[in-house]
Amino acid sequence: MKEFLRSTLATIVGVLICGFIFAIIGITALAGMLAMSSAETVVKNNSVFVLDLEGIVTERYQASPIDDFIDSRMHTHGLDDILASIQKAKENGKIKGIYLNAGTLVCSSASLQEIRKALSDFKKSGKFLVAYGDSYTQGSYYLASVADKVIVNPAGSLAWHGLAGESIFYKDLLEKIGVKMQVFRVGTYKSAVEPYIGTEMSPANREQTQAFICSIWNEMTKDVAASRGISTDSLNLLADRNMDFQPAEAYVESGLADTLMYKDEVLAYLKSLAGTEEEASLATLTLRDMANVSAEKPKNNSGNTIAVYYAFGEIDNAASHDEGIDSEKMCKDLRKLREDEHIKAVVLRVNSPGGSAYGSEQIWREVSLLKAEKPVVVSMGDYAASGGYYISCAASQIVAEPTTLTGSIGIFGLIPDISPLLNDKLGIHIDGVKTNRLADLGSMGRALNEEEGELIQNMVNNGYKLFIKRCSEGRGLPADSIMRIAEGRVWTGSMAKELKLVDELGGLDTAITLAAGLSGTTEYNIASYPEKEDFLTSLMNTGTDRYINSRIKSTFGELYNGMQLLRHVDEADRLQTRMPFELRIR
Repeated sequence: MKEFLRSTLATIVGVLICGFIFAIIGITALAGMLAMSSAETVVKNNSVFVLDLEGIVTERYQASPIDDFIDSRMHTHGLDDILASIQKAKENGKIKGIYLNAGTLVCSSASLQEIRKALSDFKKSGKFLVAYGDSYTQGSYYLASVADKVIVNPAGSLAWHGLAGESIFYKDLLEKIGVKMQVFRVGTYKSAVEPYIGTEMSPANREQTQAFICSIWNEMTKDVAASRGISTDSLNLLADRNMDFQPAEAYVESGLADTLMYKDEVLAYLKSLAGTEEEASLATLTLRDMANVSAEKPKNNSGNTIAVYYAFGEIDNAASHDEGIDSEKMCKDLRKLREDEHIKAVVLRVNSPGGSAYGSEQIWREVSLLKAEKPVVVSMGDYAASGGYYISCAASQIVAEPTTLTGSIGIFGLIPDISPLLNDKLGIHIDGVKTNRLADLGSMGRALNEEEGELIQNMVNNGYKLFIKRCSEGRGLPADSIMRIAEGRVWTGSMAKELKLVDELGGLDTAITLAAGLSGTTEYNIASYPEKEDFLTSLMNTGTDRYINSRIKSTFGELYNGMQLLRHVDEADRLQTRMPFELRIR
């Protein structure tokens, strides 16, 4: 018995000692990770900022501790981090230039345009800007075309083929499994419901999609023509040839690229530009390194602040709001900005295809109250459509990129009828009793009847009237004028400016300058909201769902958002103000 107790006690002591040792190791590792995450990057003389044009670009990205453990080339980058890094590279005297390393880039049109403008502004510093790619996508080439020298691998490729817009239709699939979508909408062009009720684009949707992709393509060819000295007509002829499949020599002959080099030759070329000896190592900085490089511009001591509030993703539609707009949280945040006397103006950065009509109305209310206290300028990103436009229309001024997708002033409701699936496929039947005629509206056991359908359609009609009213009041236009350009139609920023849905064309910097002018503030600091999580908070919030979502996004890339829409269709608000698609430049 004594021997048993001795062995048991020794085992317990051993477990406690091992647990203590592992705890010390874990705390030490965590402290090291915290130190690394907050340590300022030391910039060496003659450094080169290497901007990898690879992965997924989103409006704003909260880095997660699990990022390093996901083995994927399709990492996510925040547009805000990219723009800030380019600005730091311009201002830091130790950084001699930027090297654009082109790859598979998934990025929407307005974000591409904003990055390209930042790169063009960087060139004013007199520093070098060089681009190289084994395989340029059309989006990465659009950015690279602004460089002093565009280099292609002798065995590489360069995509230049034009734009195409496509939608996926689920009607036949849903019918096969016994599901029918009951649709209620207002707006001839409100095409978000089409994937569920048809097998091809409607004439109205085809018309609007053709119009906005041509508008975006015209912007792209105009920018490339100016940088490369090639006419837009010639660029269209090259696109008709589909340059993706042409030999590398054709890119130089056509003027799309300047020269062909292998990677070792590019490295030697960069060393010569940076003033680095051939036998020495080239000092480089990655996007992650640049995040911890101090800005050269000193902080202003005036106490005045221009707040930039980021509102991106769907409105209230996702089960988790980590990747969307939580209307309740956003309303609270805007209320705090309204009450903060140090904040002289607010720039609302909107990048949203819309979502819940109810959530959009609540945010609209807070934006209206905020505007009554201080100027509110909206800066539209890739999308500010439907609900995204709803929350923007009350602003003092609206700024959009020429390729921003906006408008889509319309509304719809979507209710699935799964009775064929239950009755015919699964053999499940539902029956019951009720006290009043419409008490069982929405029952899974049957489709909506005519009276119920009219009731819901009236609700949709009233929602549309309210949307029109909000736009009319916000833009100072008669309701009839708004109705003529509404009907759910999507416009680009350049089109929307002509229609007076947008005041100015430009990016976030344009909006900040405009907000400062409206507030009469000449000296100010810029603060971003909501504040990003620090490393420890992010680590604590990294749960299983966040890890799984990161893995799915990493695997499916640009298809991720479409999958999320289908996944959460049953959780969406009953009235929707959203666009049906995501536009990516490939």
